[in-house]
Amino acid sequence: MTRYRVFAAVALVVGFLLVYFVWATEMNPDSSYHFRLGLDLAGGTELVYKADMSQTPAGERSDSLSALQGVIERRVNLFGVAEPLVQTEQASALSGTTEDRLIVDLPGVTDIKAAVAALGQTPTLEFKLATTTTVGTTTAVGYISTGLTGRYLSSATLGFGSGATAGLSAPQVILNFNSDGAKLFEKITSENVGQTLAIFLDGQPISTPVIQEAIPGGQATITGNFTATEARDLVRNLNFGALPVPIELESSSAVGPTLGAAAISAGVIAGLIGFAIVALFMIGWYRLPGVIAALALAEYLAFMLAVIKVIPVTLTASGIAGLIISVGMAVDANVLIFERTKEELRDEKKGPREAVHIGFSRAWPAIRDGHLTMIISGVILFWLGTSIVQGFALVFVLGVLASFISAVSLSRVFLLAVVPEENEGPWHFLMGSGGRNS
Repeated sequence: MTRYRVFAAVALVVGFLLVYFVWATEMNPDSSYHFRLGLDLAGGTELVYKADMSQTPAGERSDSLSALQGVIERRVNLFGVAEPLVQTEQASALSGTTEDRLIVDLPGVTDIKAAVAALGQTPTLEFKLATTTTVGTTTAVGYISTGLTGRYLSSATLGFGSGATAGLSAPQVILNFNSDGAKLFEKITSENVGQTLAIFLDGQPISTPVIQEAIPGGQATITGNFTATEARDLVRNLNFGALPVPIELESSSAVGPTLGAAAISAGVIAGLIGFAIVALFMIGWYRLPGVIAALALAEYLAFMLAVIKVIPVTLTASGIAGLIISVGMAVDANVLIFERTKEELRDEKKGPREAVHIGFSRAWPAIRDGHLTMIISGVILFWLGTSIVQGFALVFVLGVLASFISAVSLSRVFLLAVVPEENEGPWHFLMGSGGRNS
């Protein structure tokens, strides 16, 4: 018994520390462990963009979409948006095809026009070869995509070179490509000497240089007819991230902070009421084991809130629902354990400690299988679900894992730390349940 009492004391100390951590970090305005709230709780703007993959080879679409996501993340971070969330998804279009979409959640931003403007300034950079086709007396000029786009760009710098007017220096934009871009750029220039390699920004040609020779090293120079201010702005935008593929705004929506605060309040109240009702039921029906279950449940909640802060997990209304449901799983496991223990106590030859040991042993297979199926369901939901479903699934899976530890470890340790060997005196009543003493 001494060993279990030591474990129980340690568990109680850890529980108090977790409660203090959750409370102190939330009260401290300078703490880096505040709860991260999703768009539906904090208020803000959600923008849904469609990525135009018509000019992207099928084998490169996944990489292009990932690069697009990274560019937009850098863009929104640059504008100081707190905890932005940028996600990609494939959705079915009305035509029966699939569309690649980019979902941008901007908590705290309620001005949709400003949000759209912040993202819309990011340029799409492309390099295309100019071709001339003559049919009879008609000559047509086209451009051929080379596959070299902004996703291969690592940096852009401002420089000055000889301008068209003697004695003046013209601003230039110097592009530096990453290793893959450098190889592709060298290949393009070596195979097309004498051809025009036009540089397009947002679909408009800004420079049409002629390839004089193969250019190794992954550096290109844009010598368009722009002023120093325009060149500086272009460098800034390109360093923010040139879009690897064009995007088009499909929809936008705003969530007011008042609605978000109401959702938080409703979630907290629902959680407290639910916890109180469950705790009262467990205590009223299972007596001492019920008190132990309520204590283990409180430690479970403190642990879950601390994990959500530390990881951190972005809390949404669906995530709060997942947390509340996982509380039910923790209670369900305790009910199984206590019912098995009660069955063993009906044998007058067995004392409370032996009954607890056997009860936990017999309840273990059902608890294990139940939690395992819930975890599998949560993983599938997270894998196949949309962002809202993923928020629910993540918190639910974490909650199921924590409830598993709470029911199997904490409740067992606390019980074995206090129950005696013999079922005599008040222990006959305390270990009973409902209207019965055993």
